[in-house]
Amino acid sequence: MIHNAIYGSLERFIGILLEHTNGRLPTWLAPIQIQVLNLTDRNVDYAQKIIRKIGEEIPNARIDADFRQVPLPGKIKEAEIMRVPYIVVVGDKEEKEKTLALRVRGNSKIETIKIDSFIEKVKKEIAERV
Repeated sequence: MIHNAIYGSLERFIGILLEHTNGRLPTWLAPIQIQVLNLTDRNVDYAQKIIRKIGEEIPNARIDADFRQVPLPGKIKEAEIMRVPYIVVVGDKEEKEKTLALRVRGNSKIETIKIDSFIEKVKKEIAERV
């Protein structure tokens, strides 16, 4: 027989955690850690390459992709509403330079970063449970 009392405590704990962090869970705990967005259909293959590389380097990374035919600001807004820690945007410039445009949660500034540097940054943040 399974007792349901323990589930109530877990639900309360999760509720308190979400309330305390305002839904901005740390990267290691976030349901979606990285959201990859494409600028155009031309960039889907490159975006999938980035997803594969991150998945190989960080096996348990929770990555989501949004390749819909929706304007980019709408995709970014949705990712912000979901409180995703890292929003990765891929366009022609990033594909040509083998980089990615990174937007960190809580910061509207977008920085261009090498893929390996980004992977190391996320690995470190997850390992240290920052």
